[in-house]
Amino acid sequence: MTLGAVVVGSGPNGLAAAITLARAGVAVRVIEGAAAPGGGCRTAELMLPGFHHDVCSSVHPMLVASPFFTQRAGPRLCEPEVQWAHPLDDGSAGAVVRSVTETAASLGADGARYARLVAPSVRHADEVVAALLAPLRSVPPMPVMRFGAWGVLPSTAIAARYRTPAARALVAGAAAHAMLPLSAPLTGAYALLFSTLAHAHGWPVVEGGSARIVESLIAELTSLGGDVDTGRWVRSLDELPAAPAVLLDVTPRQLLAMAGDRLAARERRALEGFRYGPGVCKVDWALSGPVPWTAEACSRAGTVHVGGTLEEVAVSESDVAAGRHPERPFCIVAQPGAADPTRAPVGKATLWAYCHVPNGSTVDMTERIEAQIERFAPGFRDLILARATRTADGFEAYNPNDVGGDIGGGAATLRQTLFRPTVRWDPYRTTIPGVYLCSASTPPGGGVHGMCGAHAAETVLRDLAQGRRRMRA
Repeated sequence: MTLGAVVVGSGPNGLAAAITLARAGVAVRVIEGAAAPGGGCRTAELMLPGFHHDVCSSVHPMLVASPFFTQRAGPRLCEPEVQWAHPLDDGSAGAVVRSVTETAASLGADGARYARLVAPSVRHADEVVAALLAPLRSVPPMPVMRFGAWGVLPSTAIAARYRTPAARALVAGAAAHAMLPLSAPLTGAYALLFSTLAHAHGWPVVEGGSARIVESLIAELTSLGGDVDTGRWVRSLDELPAAPAVLLDVTPRQLLAMAGDRLAARERRALEGFRYGPGVCKVDWALSGPVPWTAEACSRAGTVHVGGTLEEVAVSESDVAAGRHPERPFCIVAQPGAADPTRAPVGKATLWAYCHVPNGSTVDMTERIEAQIERFAPGFRDLILARATRTADGFEAYNPNDVGGDIGGGAATLRQTLFRPTVRWDPYRTTIPGVYLCSASTPPGGGVHGMCGAHAAETVLRDLAQGRRRMRA
């Protein structure tokens, strides 16, 4: 069979693109530079035998909501009893569970306000998620417009509705996933979206590790006749085999390097202006037992947002945006063992946490991250059997798509959310005939959902159906 498409990069988006094409009868080959496929979706025994660590992505609220993944069988998902928790210094914690009613009841005086804000989006979660995971090309339905009216606001404006520290902290922790100051537009969308996903679909982990997602996708691609070639870094488009279509699961920086002077000058200038967001410094631990959180709800949570009050989280994120390394960083902590006991030997546990740092940082934040966890879980350090730290520049060395440690494929600014990576009607096409971009630097952006790849593949299929005018010579 004549090769119909080449996909460069075997992260979830690259594999989603390949599968979408293969299911339409296109012969596909995936080329991956690393020795193992997966991009930021890998699992490894980093330190000690029997301790399985997710190297990057671990908790998957977008996966269970994604139209691409809901159309196929995949690995077993394990959902924690508490979707996420946010501890405070008085020993309490805000906690989000599946039920809106139960979550609201735990927030006391702010419960009714929480329910009024979140419940409408939860009732229309499928519409909201479908709209957010699609390129912006039409007027969205009313429930989505309501979501957008709140989501375009800074998260500080949403938090201003609340009076209790727990409710305000829940907003701060979810919004900080944007890697922007909490006062920035669109951070409200992160707070509202992650609450909606928690109630409608949950924040699960994959039994055995996130690598199972990639294994499942490769098995499907192989069954459709596709293949994956690993250990082959692509430096130039000229190195690729002949095929009508090339889909690149890379960021604008790699596209510029691979394309040389083949890109139109206006597109090259636009891509050179693409902004990358803050990086992350991540620590993985093998522990002799579960984390001794002071707040009981944290022990049952798959994700714990560690950073104190909304005001403290805001200072931390503002420091990063200003190019500083916060002394008390906001940390996203994942404890997959709360839902999946297969990650570590019986009685023991794996844990990881990352904090945001300026893009390209070489600073090791291990001590500051551990101090923050110890603050809310006294005795945590006594449980550490081994640790492994990856700084922001180390993330880029591990996965070139994590430019400067940015694991989201580019800054989630208002402009780059609406127009990503450049201002184009179809953001997946490039000015080179037959060459497409399918990474998290295209809509809908970062997260394990596969929709960047699926949408790019749909563009390719339309172009193939219309003839070879736009296709690669």
